[in-house]
Amino acid sequence: MPRPLRVAIVGSGPAGIYAADALLKSDVAAEPGVSIDIFERMPAPFGLIRYGVAPDHPRIKGIITALHQVLDKPQIRLFGNVDYGTDLHLDDLRTFYDGVIFATGATADRALSVPGIDLDGSYGAADFVSWYDGHPDVPRTWPLDAEKVAVLGVGNVALDIARVLAKTADELLPTEIPPNVYEGLKANKAVEVHVFGRRGPAQAKFSPMELRELDHSPNIEVVVDPEDIDYDEGSIATRRGNKQADMVAKTLENWAIRDTGDRPHKLFLHFFESPVEILGEDGKVVGLRTERTALDGTGNVKGTGEFKEWDVSAVYRAVGYLSDKLPKLPWDIDSGTVPDEGGRVIQETGEHLPSTYVTGWIRRGPVGLIGHTKGDANETVANLLADYAEGRLLTPGSPAPEAVDAFLAERGIRFTTWDGWYRLDAAEKALGEPQGRERVKIVEREDMLRESGA
Repeated sequence: MPRPLRVAIVGSGPAGIYAADALLKSDVAAEPGVSIDIFERMPAPFGLIRYGVAPDHPRIKGIITALHQVLDKPQIRLFGNVDYGTDLHLDDLRTFYDGVIFATGATADRALSVPGIDLDGSYGAADFVSWYDGHPDVPRTWPLDAEKVAVLGVGNVALDIARVLAKTADELLPTEIPPNVYEGLKANKAVEVHVFGRRGPAQAKFSPMELRELDHSPNIEVVVDPEDIDYDEGSIATRRGNKQADMVAKTLENWAIRDTGDRPHKLFLHFFESPVEILGEDGKVVGLRTERTALDGTGNVKGTGEFKEWDVSAVYRAVGYLSDKLPKLPWDIDSGTVPDEGGRVIQETGEHLPSTYVTGWIRRGPVGLIGHTKGDANETVANLLADYAEGRLLTPGSPAPEAVDAFLAERGIRFTTWDGWYRLDAAEKALGEPQGRERVKIVEREDMLRESGA
């Protein structure tokens, strides 16, 4: 009787779990069957859903419910706290699996080359997000002593950062934020947050719902300058062809024409301001210089030569995420992705690296919403299964599932399991219960491992 197809997936965020789901729904899952092991460097699963989504977005975190249903399937095992490139390598995976899918996402900040970017008080979005999401590998404190703050970027991550900075700690307390984050936010001195985009309202990358949520806080007054409401032919074409862009523009227009209210914290959304320098004194941020831009007819902008200095003492850049280079895989340094064709990893020779695949942001870069990842996973899995059907996959020397457990035990690697996640999940909910909160996130890696029974 033929054995099941053995597949390793590296990364337990939506991309990896959607790939597992696609495998489970394939014809191969019925005969001869599939056996899937998911490796995750964190002790807990779900990737950026747990460590990249703002804590006041329970709607997005609801995606975890659907991911849970996949990981509950008996054909899947989870190996948490196992780091690819440190604890195990590509050659190790090939010993145990017919195919390997990398779904490691993107967790670092994309660089922004402007003078002053390295000043004290200049921060990357990813680092701040990791702090307020209780990532175990970042410092437990964050300096929040700036009264006026700039956020560079007009995507949802920029909105998350601006919203967390502008809200009060008590507004965020009902969420799952850990105690150290609550204490840090209580000390936050920000009363003005300025979000800057170099193009116009029609080019903003906000989701309409995320944008409107800014205005729901009793403490945040959202302010848009009427002079920033401008469109050219390219912008009008964008609005006509993109319902979301049109909804975002309408929301911004409505905010621009209303009277400014008296909520205590001001959140300014600026357009047509391109950051050119972060200003510093004694090594610390003291301001931001921008150049006014103007539409060129196509929806793009050009500089006007008109500069302005903004009084801020902290700057957060939210200009995109970047994936970490994966050992033993080819790498496109410009895009920060693994070169591929249909999810098949492509070597410099142009040939497919046997049995090796990618999906999600490590494949196409950190763009699109979580749901876009599903189509990506389906294509990658379809090509893996085609290679399996045509006998192009490498044959593993030790395909028995227990061989993986023996390998990790021999290496002395403490790993968490799916059952362990249920234990950690229960422990976090128990922490939240006395306060009437759904959960309180456990931060320390050692505590996570202990609660998971590793």
